[in-house]
Amino acid sequence: MANLGIPTYEDVKSAALRLKGHIKETPILRHDRLDEISGLKLFLKNETAQKTGTFKYRGAFSRLSALNEAQKQQGVVAFSSGNHAQGVALAAKELGISAIIVMPKTAPLKKKQGTRSHGATIVEYDPKTQVREEIAAQIGARDNRIVVPAYDDAHVISGQGSVGKEICEYFSALDTTLDALITPVGGGGLCAGISLSMQALSPKTKIYAAEPINYDDTYRSLQLGARVANANPPPTLCDALMSPSPGEITFSINQHSLSGVFRVTDQECLQAMAWVHELLGVTIEPGGSVALAAALSGQTGIAQGSTIAIVLSGGNVDDDVMALALQTKRD
Repeated sequence: MANLGIPTYEDVKSAALRLKGHIKETPILRHDRLDEISGLKLFLKNETAQKTGTFKYRGAFSRLSALNEAQKQQGVVAFSSGNHAQGVALAAKELGISAIIVMPKTAPLKKKQGTRSHGATIVEYDPKTQVREEIAAQIGARDNRIVVPAYDDAHVISGQGSVGKEICEYFSALDTTLDALITPVGGGGLCAGISLSMQALSPKTKIYAAEPINYDDTYRSLQLGARVANANPPPTLCDALMSPSPGEITFSINQHSLSGVFRVTDQECLQAMAWVHELLGVTIEPGGSVALAAALSGQTGIAQGSTIAIVLSGGNVDDDVMALALQTKRD
């Protein structure tokens, strides 16, 4: 690893080797109707087709597979609203590691069920009165377990970087110039990992992030040039992107790689979810839809006709929220 635990593209390549044979190389999807709506040529990287229905498995397996045998025997503890939880749970199961996951009581039922189905033990907490990082740290100290961060970890970031590596290899095979890429951002692990790959393999491609308008900590952090937190924001359907602030490692990468951040509403996310479901038969969750929502909004300022990669980062959505999205489309 580079100094201060900040990964490089060499670390992404190392992670990709560990991931080979374990992850799925997810498809890139197209539809003319989405191009018509956005005025852009959209290529959708469908991470809902990944194990556990989200890119998070990549980073989780990267982190756990880098543990030595003694550390694996200690077991791990992680904290997550659901997608990282499922990724750690499945990776731990595959590697024979005991896992405890700290999850909010308010986490989507589907994400809790998925986490339990992989054999992990869930410890629930009240997000209004308790701090998940503190609970995980206490469990780690009590049981001598390794804490697996959701995003602010060099191995996790490197694993997520395999998404960007696959995108670059896809466009290289097409012999097509990728003008820009839009990825969801919460704590910043996916964005940082993709940035490492894009800067190494497609340095002329502009990188943008998208986040919920009520959880716009990355947008505000870039504006100020320093990390800022979300202070008592109103609720959002994008539970996967409700990070308190950008990570320290992730922001050190993203503040230099990003050309901008787009903020989208829950309504725009629901509309994007409905379009993808109708046109492509793919179910995405609100947090996984923010990059597409930004592209479809027509407010990005990206030149018409540009070739854009869009990351659909996850598809673990409860039925009632998906029903709301489909009703939004009908309305």
